[in-house]
Amino acid sequence: MDRGEQLRARLLGFRPTDALWGWAGPLLFAAIGGILRFWALGRPHQLVFDETYYVKQGVSMLEYGVEMRWKGEGEKVDPLFTTGNLDVFKSTEGDMVVHPPVGKWIIAGGEWLFGPTSSFGWRFAVALLGTLSILMVGRIARRMFGSSWLGAIASFLMAFEGHHFVHSRTGLLDIIVMFFALAAFGALLIDRDWSRERLAARAAARGVRGAGAMLWWRPWRLVAALSLGLACGTKWSGLYFFAAFGLMTVFWDLGARRAAGTRHWALTGLFKDGVWAFVTMTVVVLGTYLASWTGWFATKTGYNRTWAMDHPGEGVQWLPPALRSLWQYHVQAYEFHAGLTSPHTYQSNPWSWMIQSRPTSFFYENKAMGVDGCEVDKCSKAITSLGSVSIWWLATAALFFLVWHWAMRRDWRAGAILAGFVGGWLPWFFLQHRTIFTFYTISFEPWVILAVVFMLGLALGPPGAEARRRRLGHLVVGAYLLLVLANFAFYWPVWTAQVIPYDHWRWRMWFPSWV
Repeated sequence: MDRGEQLRARLLGFRPTDALWGWAGPLLFAAIGGILRFWALGRPHQLVFDETYYVKQGVSMLEYGVEMRWKGEGEKVDPLFTTGNLDVFKSTEGDMVVHPPVGKWIIAGGEWLFGPTSSFGWRFAVALLGTLSILMVGRIARRMFGSSWLGAIASFLMAFEGHHFVHSRTGLLDIIVMFFALAAFGALLIDRDWSRERLAARAAARGVRGAGAMLWWRPWRLVAALSLGLACGTKWSGLYFFAAFGLMTVFWDLGARRAAGTRHWALTGLFKDGVWAFVTMTVVVLGTYLASWTGWFATKTGYNRTWAMDHPGEGVQWLPPALRSLWQYHVQAYEFHAGLTSPHTYQSNPWSWMIQSRPTSFFYENKAMGVDGCEVDKCSKAITSLGSVSIWWLATAALFFLVWHWAMRRDWRAGAILAGFVGGWLPWFFLQHRTIFTFYTISFEPWVILAVVFMLGLALGPPGAEARRRRLGHLVVGAYLLLVLANFAFYWPVWTAQVIPYDHWRWRMWFPSWV
Protein backbone atom coordinates (compact mmCIF):
# COMPACT_ATOMS: atom_id res chain seq x y z
CA MET A 1 0.00 0.00 0.00
CA ASP A 2 1.56 3.32 -1.04
CA ARG A 3 1.56 6.50 1.05
CA GLY A 4 -1.54 7.90 -0.64
CA GLU A 5 -3.54 4.75 0.05
CA GLN A 6 -2.32 4.66 3.64
CA LEU A 7 -3.38 8.26 4.20
CA ARG A 8 -6.74 7.67 2.58
CA ALA A 9 -7.36 4.61 4.77
CA ARG A 10 -6.38 6.58 7.89
CA LEU A 11 -8.60 9.54 7.02
CA LEU A 12 -11.63 7.75 5.59
CA GLY A 13 -11.62 4.25 7.03
CA PHE A 14 -13.72 1.50 5.46
CA ARG A 15 -16.29 2.34 2.79
CA PRO A 16 -18.61 -0.37 1.41
CA THR A 17 -18.83 -0.77 -2.35
CA ASP A 18 -22.26 -2.41 -2.64
CA ALA A 19 -23.86 0.77 -3.96
CA LEU A 20 -27.07 -0.84 -5.23
CA TRP A 21 -27.89 -2.66 -1.99
CA GLY A 22 -26.98 0.48 -0.07
CA TRP A 23 -29.94 2.21 -1.75
CA ALA A 24 -32.35 -0.73 -1.79
CA GLY A 25 -33.21 -0.90 1.92
CA PRO A 26 -33.73 2.84 2.51
CA LEU A 27 -35.76 3.15 -0.71
CA LEU A 28 -37.97 0.20 0.23
CA PHE A 29 -38.77 1.49 3.70
CA ALA A 30 -39.20 5.06 2.45
CA ALA A 31 -41.81 3.72 0.00
CA ILE A 32 -43.61 1.76 2.75
CA GLY A 33 -43.37 4.70 5.16
CA GLY A 34 -44.67 7.04 2.47
CA ILE A 35 -47.71 4.85 1.79
CA LEU A 36 -48.51 4.81 5.51
CA ARG A 37 -48.11 8.57 5.79
CA PHE A 38 -50.15 9.50 2.71
CA TRP A 39 -52.93 7.00 3.42
CA ALA A 40 -56.07 8.96 4.45
CA LEU A 41 -53.85 12.00 5.02
CA GLY A 42 -56.83 14.34 4.86
CA ARG A 43 -58.49 12.67 7.84
CA PRO A 44 -59.69 14.30 10.02
CA HIS A 45 -60.89 17.21 7.93
CA GLN A 46 -60.31 19.52 10.88
CA LEU A 47 -57.45 21.74 11.93
CA VAL A 48 -55.39 19.64 14.33
CA PHE A 49 -53.55 21.34 17.21
CA ASP A 50 -51.33 24.19 15.90
CA GLU A 51 -52.50 23.63 12.33
CA THR A 52 -54.92 26.38 13.29
CA TYR A 53 -51.97 28.77 12.82
CA TYR A 54 -49.74 27.34 10.13
CA VAL A 55 -52.33 25.97 7.71
CA LYS A 56 -54.26 29.24 7.64
CA GLN A 57 -51.05 31.26 7.47
CA GLY A 58 -49.98 29.19 4.46
CA VAL A 59 -53.19 30.15 2.68
CA SER A 60 -52.67 33.79 3.64
CA MET A 61 -49.16 33.75 2.19
CA LEU A 62 -50.42 32.35 -1.09
CA GLU A 63 -52.97 35.15 -1.34
CA TYR A 64 -51.17 38.11 0.22
CA GLY A 65 -47.48 37.14 0.38
CA VAL A 66 -47.49 37.50 4.18
CA GLU A 67 -49.48 36.36 7.20
CA MET A 68 -52.61 38.50 7.63
CA ARG A 69 -54.77 38.86 10.73
CA TRP A 70 -57.93 36.79 10.99
CA LYS A 71 -61.43 38.16 11.29
CA GLY A 72 -62.04 37.03 14.86
CA GLU A 73 -60.66 34.42 17.25
CA GLY A 74 -59.52 30.98 16.14
CA GLU A 75 -62.50 29.10 17.58
CA LYS A 76 -64.77 31.23 15.38
CA VAL A 77 -62.61 31.28 12.27
CA ASP A 78 -61.65 27.58 12.16
CA PRO A 79 -65.15 26.19 11.45
CA LEU A 80 -65.57 28.65 8.57
CA PHE A 81 -62.15 27.83 7.17
CA THR A 82 -62.62 24.06 7.31
CA THR A 83 -65.95 24.30 5.49
CA GLY A 84 -64.30 26.14 2.60
CA ASN A 85 -64.87 29.80 3.52
CA LEU A 86 -61.50 31.47 2.86
CA ASP A 87 -62.76 34.99 3.54
CA VAL A 88 -61.30 34.91 7.04
CA PHE A 89 -58.40 37.37 6.68
CA LYS A 90 -58.25 41.14 7.10
CA SER A 91 -56.82 42.28 3.78
CA THR A 92 -55.06 45.38 5.16
CA GLU A 93 -53.70 44.24 8.51
CA GLY A 94 -50.63 42.01 8.82
CA ASP A 95 -50.46 39.56 11.69
CA MET A 96 -47.71 39.54 14.29
CA VAL A 97 -46.40 35.96 14.03
CA VAL A 98 -43.43 34.58 15.96
CA HIS A 99 -41.96 32.10 13.48
CA PRO A 100 -40.18 32.93 10.20
CA PRO A 101 -41.80 32.20 6.81
CA VAL A 102 -40.03 29.11 5.35
CA GLY A 103 -42.15 26.41 6.97
CA LYS A 104 -45.38 28.17 6.12
CA TRP A 105 -44.32 28.61 2.50
CA ILE A 106 -43.65 24.86 2.37
CA ILE A 107 -47.09 24.07 3.77
CA ALA A 108 -48.51 26.58 1.29
CA GLY A 109 -46.94 24.53 -1.52
CA GLY A 110 -49.27 21.63 -0.79
CA GLU A 111 -52.21 24.01 -0.53
CA TRP A 112 -51.31 25.47 -3.91
CA LEU A 113 -51.17 22.00 -5.48
CA PHE A 114 -54.38 20.58 -4.02
CA GLY A 115 -56.35 23.68 -3.10
CA PRO A 116 -56.55 25.61 0.18
CA THR A 117 -59.73 23.80 1.22
CA SER A 118 -58.16 20.33 0.90
CA SER A 119 -57.05 18.83 4.22
CA PHE A 120 -54.87 16.50 2.13
CA GLY A 121 -53.22 19.60 0.70
CA TRP A 122 -52.72 21.10 4.18
CA ARG A 123 -50.51 18.14 5.11
CA PHE A 124 -49.06 17.09 1.78
CA ALA A 125 -45.76 18.95 2.09
CA VAL A 126 -44.94 17.68 5.59
CA ALA A 127 -45.85 14.12 4.54
CA LEU A 128 -43.49 14.44 1.59
CA LEU A 129 -40.63 15.74 3.75
CA GLY A 130 -41.31 13.04 6.32
CA THR A 131 -41.11 10.36 3.63
CA LEU A 132 -37.90 11.79 2.18
CA SER A 133 -36.33 11.89 5.64
CA ILE A 134 -36.80 8.11 5.92
CA LEU A 135 -34.62 7.67 2.86
CA MET A 136 -32.13 10.28 4.07
CA VAL A 137 -31.59 8.78 7.51
CA GLY A 138 -30.93 5.37 5.95
CA ARG A 139 -28.33 6.74 3.58
CA ILE A 140 -26.75 8.76 6.38
CA ALA A 141 -26.55 5.69 8.62
CA ARG A 142 -24.93 3.70 5.82
CA ARG A 143 -22.29 6.37 5.32
CA MET A 144 -21.61 6.64 9.05
CA PHE A 145 -21.48 2.94 9.90
CA GLY A 146 -20.19 1.54 6.61
CA SER A 147 -23.04 -0.99 6.57
CA SER A 148 -25.93 -1.25 4.12
CA TRP A 149 -27.73 -3.47 6.63
CA LEU A 150 -27.59 -0.81 9.36
CA GLY A 151 -28.67 1.80 6.79
CA ALA A 152 -31.75 -0.27 6.00
CA ILE A 153 -32.47 -0.68 9.72
CA ALA A 154 -32.30 3.09 10.24
CA SER A 155 -34.92 3.66 7.53
CA PHE A 156 -37.08 0.88 8.97
CA LEU A 157 -37.02 2.48 12.42
CA MET A 158 -37.89 5.92 11.05
CA ALA A 159 -40.71 4.51 8.93
CA PHE A 160 -42.36 2.84 11.93
CA GLU A 161 -41.65 5.42 14.64
CA GLY A 162 -44.85 6.93 15.99
CA HIS A 163 -43.72 10.47 16.78
CA HIS A 164 -42.30 10.91 13.28
CA PHE A 165 -45.41 9.28 11.82
CA VAL A 166 -47.78 11.71 13.57
CA HIS A 167 -45.75 14.78 12.62
CA SER A 168 -45.55 13.58 9.01
CA ARG A 169 -49.36 13.69 8.95
CA THR A 170 -49.85 17.06 10.68
CA GLY A 171 -49.25 20.51 9.19
CA LEU A 172 -46.79 21.78 11.81
CA LEU A 173 -43.38 23.40 11.50
CA ASP A 174 -41.20 21.21 13.68
CA ILE A 175 -40.76 18.33 11.24
CA ILE A 176 -39.65 20.90 8.65
CA VAL A 177 -36.91 22.05 11.04
CA MET A 178 -35.96 18.39 11.46
CA PHE A 179 -35.80 17.83 7.71
CA PHE A 180 -33.44 20.73 7.03
CA ALA A 181 -31.27 19.92 10.07
CA LEU A 182 -30.99 16.32 8.84
CA ALA A 183 -30.15 17.54 5.33
CA ALA A 184 -27.39 19.75 6.80
CA PHE A 185 -26.01 16.84 8.81
CA GLY A 186 -25.96 14.61 5.74
CA ALA A 187 -24.24 17.31 3.67
CA LEU A 188 -21.57 17.72 6.36
CA LEU A 189 -20.97 13.97 6.36
CA ILE A 190 -20.37 14.11 2.61
CA ASP A 191 -18.14 17.16 3.13
CA ARG A 192 -16.16 15.19 5.72
CA ASP A 193 -15.36 12.45 3.20
CA TRP A 194 -14.97 14.87 0.27
CA SER A 195 -12.46 17.09 2.08
CA ARG A 196 -10.51 14.15 3.50
CA GLU A 197 -10.16 12.62 0.04
CA ARG A 198 -8.56 15.85 -1.18
CA LEU A 199 -6.44 16.29 1.92
CA ALA A 200 -5.10 12.75 1.54
CA ALA A 201 -4.25 13.36 -2.12
CA ARG A 202 -2.43 16.62 -1.34
CA ALA A 203 -0.54 15.12 1.59
CA ALA A 204 0.54 12.14 -0.52
CA ALA A 205 1.72 14.41 -3.34
CA ARG A 206 3.36 17.23 -1.36
CA GLY A 207 4.02 15.80 2.10
CA VAL A 208 3.72 18.03 5.16
CA ARG A 209 3.17 21.12 3.01
CA GLY A 210 0.22 19.49 1.27
CA ALA A 211 -1.22 18.31 4.60
CA GLY A 212 -1.30 21.93 5.77
CA ALA A 213 -2.77 23.40 2.58
CA MET A 214 -6.03 25.34 2.80
CA LEU A 215 -9.16 23.75 1.34
CA TRP A 216 -11.01 26.82 0.11
CA TRP A 217 -13.76 25.18 -1.93
CA ARG A 218 -16.12 23.08 0.25
CA PRO A 219 -19.36 22.83 -1.76
CA TRP A 220 -21.08 20.36 0.56
CA ARG A 221 -20.41 22.60 3.53
CA LEU A 222 -22.22 25.37 1.64
CA VAL A 223 -25.14 23.00 1.01
CA ALA A 224 -25.22 22.35 4.75
CA ALA A 225 -25.24 26.10 5.45
CA LEU A 226 -28.10 26.59 2.99
CA SER A 227 -30.08 23.85 4.76
CA LEU A 228 -29.36 25.38 8.16
CA GLY A 229 -30.49 28.77 6.85
CA LEU A 230 -33.79 27.17 5.83
CA ALA A 231 -34.07 25.50 9.25
CA CYS A 232 -33.56 28.90 10.94
CA GLY A 233 -36.07 30.36 8.47
CA THR A 234 -38.64 27.87 9.74
CA LYS A 235 -38.02 28.26 13.47
CA TRP A 236 -35.29 30.08 15.35
CA SER A 237 -34.42 26.80 17.07
CA GLY A 238 -32.55 25.99 13.84
CA LEU A 239 -29.81 28.28 15.19
CA TYR A 240 -28.95 25.66 17.80
CA PHE A 241 -28.27 23.11 15.07
CA PHE A 242 -26.13 25.69 13.28
CA ALA A 243 -23.99 26.12 16.40
CA ALA A 244 -23.74 22.39 17.14
CA PHE A 245 -22.96 21.31 13.57
CA GLY A 246 -20.57 24.20 13.03
CA LEU A 247 -18.48 22.99 15.99
CA MET A 248 -18.81 19.40 14.82
CA THR A 249 -17.40 20.10 11.36
CA VAL A 250 -14.46 22.02 12.86
CA PHE A 251 -13.68 19.11 15.19
CA TRP A 252 -13.72 16.82 12.16
CA ASP A 253 -11.24 19.10 10.39
CA LEU A 254 -8.97 19.04 13.45
CA GLY A 255 -9.03 15.24 13.39
CA ALA A 256 -8.32 15.19 9.65
CA ARG A 257 -5.33 17.53 9.99
CA ARG A 258 -3.91 15.41 12.78
CA ALA A 259 -4.39 12.14 10.88
CA ALA A 260 -2.77 13.63 7.75
CA GLY A 261 0.34 14.56 9.72
CA THR A 262 -0.13 18.33 9.50
CA ARG A 263 2.49 20.29 11.42
CA HIS A 264 0.72 22.37 14.12
CA TRP A 265 -2.51 20.61 13.24
CA ALA A 266 -4.53 22.26 16.04
CA LEU A 267 -3.62 25.79 14.96
CA THR A 268 -4.21 24.93 11.31
CA GLY A 269 -7.58 23.36 12.07
CA LEU A 270 -8.76 26.25 14.22
CA PHE A 271 -7.39 29.28 12.41
CA LYS A 272 -7.54 28.06 8.84
CA ASP A 273 -10.41 25.62 8.66
CA GLY A 274 -12.38 26.94 11.64
CA VAL A 275 -12.36 30.63 10.73
CA TRP A 276 -13.14 29.93 7.08
CA ALA A 277 -15.97 27.57 8.07
CA PHE A 278 -17.44 30.22 10.38
CA VAL A 279 -17.29 32.97 7.75
CA THR A 280 -18.66 30.99 4.81
CA MET A 281 -21.38 29.19 6.74
CA THR A 282 -22.53 32.32 8.58
CA VAL A 283 -22.79 34.31 5.35
CA VAL A 284 -24.85 31.60 3.65
CA VAL A 285 -27.09 30.99 6.69
CA LEU A 286 -27.77 34.72 7.15
CA GLY A 287 -28.31 35.30 3.43
CA THR A 288 -30.73 32.37 3.21
CA TYR A 289 -32.61 33.55 6.27
CA LEU A 290 -33.03 37.08 4.94
CA ALA A 291 -34.09 35.76 1.53
CA SER A 292 -36.86 33.78 3.21
CA TRP A 293 -38.48 37.11 4.16
CA THR A 294 -38.82 38.17 0.51
CA GLY A 295 -42.63 38.10 0.68
CA TRP A 296 -42.57 40.44 3.68
CA PHE A 297 -40.09 42.80 1.99
CA ALA A 298 -42.23 42.90 -1.17
CA THR A 299 -45.39 44.08 0.60
CA LYS A 300 -46.50 47.08 2.61
CA THR A 301 -49.08 45.14 4.61
CA GLY A 302 -46.77 42.78 6.49
CA TYR A 303 -46.62 43.29 10.24
CA ASN A 304 -44.23 46.14 11.14
CA ARG A 305 -43.28 46.54 7.47
CA THR A 306 -43.41 50.36 7.71
CA TRP A 307 -42.24 50.60 11.33
CA ALA A 308 -39.05 52.52 10.46
CA MET A 309 -41.05 55.08 8.45
CA ASP A 310 -43.58 55.46 11.25
CA HIS A 311 -40.89 55.74 13.98
CA PRO A 312 -38.10 57.99 12.62
CA GLY A 313 -35.06 58.14 14.86
CA GLU A 314 -35.91 54.91 16.66
CA GLY A 315 -34.35 51.48 16.39
CA VAL A 316 -30.98 50.54 14.89
CA GLN A 317 -30.18 53.66 12.90
CA TRP A 318 -27.33 52.31 10.77
CA LEU A 319 -29.64 49.74 9.14
CA PRO A 320 -31.70 50.56 6.02
CA PRO A 321 -35.38 51.25 6.81
CA ALA A 322 -36.64 47.82 5.71
CA LEU A 323 -34.06 45.97 7.80
CA ARG A 324 -34.67 48.31 10.74
CA SER A 325 -38.35 47.40 10.59
CA LEU A 326 -37.49 43.71 10.37
CA TRP A 327 -35.14 44.01 13.33
CA GLN A 328 -37.89 45.60 15.43
CA TYR A 329 -40.22 42.79 14.37
CA HIS A 330 -37.63 40.29 15.63
CA VAL A 331 -37.27 42.15 18.93
CA GLN A 332 -41.02 41.82 19.50
CA ALA A 333 -41.01 38.14 18.50
CA TYR A 334 -38.12 37.47 20.90
CA GLU A 335 -39.99 39.22 23.74
CA PHE A 336 -42.98 36.98 23.02
CA HIS A 337 -40.86 33.82 23.16
CA ALA A 338 -39.03 34.91 26.31
CA GLY A 339 -42.31 35.75 28.05
CA LEU A 340 -44.19 32.59 27.02
CA THR A 341 -44.79 31.19 30.52
CA SER A 342 -48.56 30.73 30.66
CA PRO A 343 -49.49 27.22 31.92
CA HIS A 344 -50.68 24.60 29.42
CA THR A 345 -52.22 21.20 30.07
CA TYR A 346 -49.63 19.41 27.96
CA GLN A 347 -46.50 21.39 28.79
CA SER A 348 -43.53 19.24 29.79
CA ASN A 349 -39.96 19.39 31.02
CA PRO A 350 -37.02 18.47 28.76
CA TRP A 351 -35.69 16.09 31.42
CA SER A 352 -38.63 13.82 30.64
CA TRP A 353 -38.68 14.10 26.85
CA MET A 354 -36.61 11.03 26.00
CA ILE A 355 -38.81 8.70 28.01
CA GLN A 356 -41.96 10.28 26.55
CA SER A 357 -43.48 10.93 29.96
CA ARG A 358 -45.88 13.65 28.77
CA PRO A 359 -46.77 13.28 25.07
CA THR A 360 -48.79 16.06 23.47
CA SER A 361 -52.41 15.44 22.59
CA PHE A 362 -52.96 16.92 19.14
CA PHE A 363 -56.61 15.98 18.77
CA TYR A 364 -59.29 14.28 20.87
CA GLU A 365 -63.04 13.80 20.53
CA ASN A 366 -65.55 11.70 22.43
CA LYS A 367 -68.04 9.75 20.33
CA ALA A 368 -71.36 8.34 21.40
CA MET A 369 -72.91 5.10 20.14
CA GLY A 370 -73.87 5.34 16.48
CA VAL A 371 -71.67 8.37 15.77
CA ASP A 372 -68.84 7.83 13.25
CA GLY A 373 -69.19 4.07 13.53
CA CYS A 374 -69.00 3.87 17.32
CA GLU A 375 -70.60 0.58 18.35
CA VAL A 376 -70.39 0.91 22.13
CA ASP A 377 -71.64 3.45 24.65
CA LYS A 378 -68.53 5.60 24.44
CA CYS A 379 -65.71 5.86 21.90
CA SER A 380 -62.57 7.93 21.49
CA LYS A 381 -61.06 9.54 18.41
CA ALA A 382 -57.54 10.76 19.11
CA ILE A 383 -54.21 11.85 17.69
CA THR A 384 -51.49 11.69 20.33
CA SER A 385 -47.93 12.62 19.46
CA LEU A 386 -46.47 9.70 21.40
CA GLY A 387 -43.12 8.34 20.34
CA SER A 388 -42.65 4.60 19.95
CA VAL A 389 -41.40 3.62 23.40
CA SER A 390 -39.59 0.63 21.91
CA ILE A 391 -37.34 3.15 20.15
CA TRP A 392 -37.19 6.10 22.55
CA TRP A 393 -36.50 4.05 25.67
CA LEU A 394 -33.63 2.21 24.00
CA ALA A 395 -32.29 5.54 22.69
CA THR A 396 -32.33 6.88 26.28
CA ALA A 397 -30.05 4.04 27.36
CA ALA A 398 -27.95 4.53 24.22
CA LEU A 399 -26.98 8.05 25.31
CA PHE A 400 -24.68 6.63 27.99
CA PHE A 401 -23.02 4.30 25.49
CA LEU A 402 -22.57 7.16 23.04
CA VAL A 403 -20.83 9.34 25.63
CA TRP A 404 -18.57 6.42 26.58
CA HIS A 405 -17.62 5.55 23.01
CA TRP A 406 -16.99 9.19 22.11
CA ALA A 407 -15.00 10.13 25.23
CA MET A 408 -13.11 6.90 25.87
CA ARG A 409 -12.83 5.25 22.45
CA ARG A 410 -12.80 8.41 20.33
CA ASP A 411 -15.52 7.08 18.06
CA TRP A 412 -16.39 10.03 15.82
CA ARG A 413 -19.76 8.48 14.97
CA ALA A 414 -20.86 8.60 18.60
CA GLY A 415 -19.79 12.25 18.75
CA ALA A 416 -21.71 13.06 15.57
CA ILE A 417 -24.91 11.52 16.94
CA LEU A 418 -24.47 13.41 20.20
CA ALA A 419 -24.11 16.64 18.18
CA GLY A 420 -27.68 16.10 16.95
CA PHE A 421 -28.88 15.86 20.55
CA VAL A 422 -26.87 18.94 21.48
CA GLY A 423 -28.50 20.93 18.67
CA GLY A 424 -32.04 19.68 19.18
CA TRP A 425 -32.41 18.87 22.87
CA LEU A 426 -29.75 20.47 25.08
CA PRO A 427 -30.77 24.15 24.55
CA TRP A 428 -34.22 23.54 26.03
CA PHE A 429 -32.68 22.81 29.44
CA PHE A 430 -31.78 26.50 29.58
CA LEU A 431 -35.36 27.48 28.72
CA GLN A 432 -37.24 25.51 31.34
CA HIS A 433 -39.00 28.65 32.56
CA ARG A 434 -40.90 28.72 29.24
CA THR A 435 -44.00 26.78 28.28
CA ILE A 436 -42.51 23.97 26.20
CA PHE A 437 -43.74 20.62 24.91
CA THR A 438 -42.53 17.09 24.25
CA PHE A 439 -43.47 17.35 20.57
CA TYR A 440 -40.40 19.57 20.08
CA THR A 441 -38.39 16.34 20.18
CA ILE A 442 -39.25 15.70 16.52
CA SER A 443 -36.47 18.14 15.63
CA PHE A 444 -33.80 15.68 16.86
CA GLU A 445 -35.68 12.47 16.00
CA PRO A 446 -33.11 11.34 13.38
CA TRP A 447 -30.38 11.23 16.01
CA VAL A 448 -32.66 9.19 18.27
CA ILE A 449 -32.86 6.71 15.39
CA LEU A 450 -29.09 6.81 14.82
CA ALA A 451 -28.50 6.24 18.56
CA VAL A 452 -30.59 3.07 18.38
CA VAL A 453 -28.78 1.98 15.22
CA PHE A 454 -25.49 2.48 17.06
CA MET A 455 -26.72 0.11 19.78
CA LEU A 456 -27.94 -2.44 17.25
CA GLY A 457 -24.55 -2.29 15.55
CA LEU A 458 -22.95 -3.19 18.88
CA ALA A 459 -25.42 -6.05 19.27
CA LEU A 460 -24.59 -7.40 15.81
CA GLY A 461 -20.89 -7.38 16.58
CA PRO A 462 -18.01 -6.55 14.25
CA PRO A 463 -17.98 -8.08 10.73
CA GLY A 464 -15.01 -10.26 11.68
CA ALA A 465 -16.69 -11.81 14.73
CA GLU A 466 -17.21 -15.56 14.87
CA ALA A 467 -20.28 -16.94 13.10
CA ARG A 468 -22.08 -17.91 16.31
CA ARG A 469 -21.70 -14.41 17.71
CA ARG A 470 -23.04 -12.88 14.49
CA ARG A 471 -26.02 -15.26 14.39
CA LEU A 472 -26.93 -14.37 17.96
CA GLY A 473 -26.61 -10.67 17.11
CA HIS A 474 -28.91 -11.01 14.11
CA LEU A 475 -31.47 -12.87 16.25
CA VAL A 476 -31.47 -10.09 18.85
CA VAL A 477 -31.77 -7.37 16.22
CA GLY A 478 -34.51 -9.25 14.33
CA ALA A 479 -36.54 -9.73 17.52
CA TYR A 480 -36.16 -6.04 18.33
CA LEU A 481 -37.39 -4.96 14.90
CA LEU A 482 -40.46 -7.19 15.32
CA LEU A 483 -41.09 -5.46 18.66
CA VAL A 484 -40.93 -2.06 16.93
CA LEU A 485 -43.40 -3.25 14.32
CA ALA A 486 -45.79 -4.57 17.01
CA ASN A 487 -45.50 -1.25 18.86
CA PHE A 488 -46.47 0.61 15.69
CA ALA A 489 -49.48 -1.63 15.03
CA PHE A 490 -50.73 -1.32 18.62
CA TYR A 491 -50.68 2.49 18.65
CA TRP A 492 -51.87 2.98 15.07
CA PRO A 493 -55.46 3.91 16.17
CA VAL A 494 -54.32 6.78 18.42
CA TRP A 495 -51.92 8.10 15.81
CA THR A 496 -54.51 8.24 13.01
CA ALA A 497 -57.75 9.40 14.71
CA GLN A 498 -59.48 6.03 14.46
CA VAL A 499 -62.81 5.71 16.28
CA ILE A 500 -62.22 3.04 18.92
CA PRO A 501 -63.98 2.08 22.17
CA TYR A 502 -62.97 4.30 25.05
CA ASP A 503 -61.61 1.28 26.93
CA HIS A 504 -59.30 0.50 23.99
CA TRP A 505 -57.98 4.04 24.10
CA ARG A 506 -57.33 3.70 27.84
CA TRP A 507 -55.37 0.46 27.21
CA ARG A 508 -52.94 2.49 25.16
CA MET A 509 -52.50 5.19 27.80
CA TRP A 510 -50.07 3.25 29.97
CA PHE A 511 -49.33 6.04 32.43
CA PRO A 512 -51.54 8.75 33.98
CA SER A 513 -49.24 11.40 32.49
CA TRP A 514 -50.13 10.19 28.97
CA VAL A 515 -53.78 11.20 29.38
